[in-house]
Amino acid sequence: MPCTSRHSAPSSDHREPAAYYDALRDRDISYNAALRQLGNRLVGILHGCLKTHTLYDEAVAWNEPAQQVAA
Repeated sequence: MPCTSRHSAPSSDHREPAAYYDALRDRDISYNAALRQLGNRLVGILHGCLKTHTLYDEAVAWNEPAQQVAA
């Protein structure tokens, strides 16, 4: 499905990452910086999955309160 806007939010199929992104944007974090922070968070989650040999589960990965995101 093509992107209709140059700056669209992450897929709404993934509610927690989208909420994290939206929270960053609500704090006036730029589009690029918000995507970079979301990407870093996802890489951290992936690292944890690989380290512990567990499958990604969005409910588990995003259940902890979002840490203070860098300004």
